[in-house]
Amino acid sequence: MTAIVGILGAGAWGTALAQALAADGNEVLLWAREAELVEEINEKHTNSLFLPSARLSESVRATNDLSDLAALPVLLVVVPAQFLASVLADLPDGERDLVLCAKGIEAGTGRLMTDVAMAAAPGASLAVLSGPTFAHEVAAGLPTAVTLACSGGEAQWERLSPAIARPALRPYYSDDLVGAEVGGAVKNVLAIACGVIEGLGLGQNARAALIARGYAEMLRFGAARGARRDTLAGLCGLGDLVLTCSSTSSRNFSLGKALGEGMSAAEALAGKNSVAEGAATAPVLAGIAEAENIDMPIVAAVHRLLAGEAPAGKVVEDLLSRPLRAEQEPGA
Repeated sequence: MTAIVGILGAGAWGTALAQALAADGNEVLLWAREAELVEEINEKHTNSLFLPSARLSESVRATNDLSDLAALPVLLVVVPAQFLASVLADLPDGERDLVLCAKGIEAGTGRLMTDVAMAAAPGASLAVLSGPTFAHEVAAGLPTAVTLACSGGEAQWERLSPAIARPALRPYYSDDLVGAEVGGAVKNVLAIACGVIEGLGLGQNARAALIARGYAEMLRFGAARGARRDTLAGLCGLGDLVLTCSSTSSRNFSLGKALGEGMSAAEALAGKNSVAEGAATAPVLAGIAEAENIDMPIVAAVHRLLAGEAPAGKVVEDLLSRPLRAEQEPGA
């Protein structure tokens, strides 16, 4: 059987997607940079480096040669946000659907992933896949719903939805790529903040308040970028935010918890195979917010904490001492 879907990136999320899409017996071609990981996936049908809990279908085949994926009509791009440009630059040119699955903002440029992909692969039709997704649950076949935002509108949706939808993986259509991207990028930073609350032992009330106020920041940033509020109220915004702000299965939440418990950012990030995208996104997002006068105090606090400018307790104290305002007032 010949693959029609390829996946760039064999981290936890890329591997989980490969397993989900291979559930019906279709072959999925998975690109990994590490030759030893390619060998393990093909011979043992496991990924002990990034997703050790999963037993992979034999119809998941791995390669470390990007040219092997060049002829495939659909590629899910699941490499970390900060490596998207370099990987796409090495991918042979072609007219194809690129489904962007990384959640972040490019450091140095402030570009969303769609802007990065548009520059690196101008011949591709772009889509964004985002939503509340823990990789180990998707790989286990547990029910999951996501947003699939298509730049080509309903015509592209008609091409992509059959390639991605499975009984336990349900995509919902959108044409708001900016909204899908903003939700995923901002929630990663807010998940770090919620982890800090957990690490400091500040309780469930504080976490709920932070989610609500963080969502307000997401809406403000989204409005500045042209995202629709209804998109951010859906799976790729509020849904993803609630999931990643409530469990140590989230890498970003776990990072924040370690910071709240007194570790430095360098200590908390050291020796990790998986990437906490929020750590790279926070300084970029905070910089954009400051430059464009978008009030995002929680994002700014996470940036300060990651930069080592203040300990977790002081950062939270400063947030709590901000002037009292109406809840719906900008900057509240």
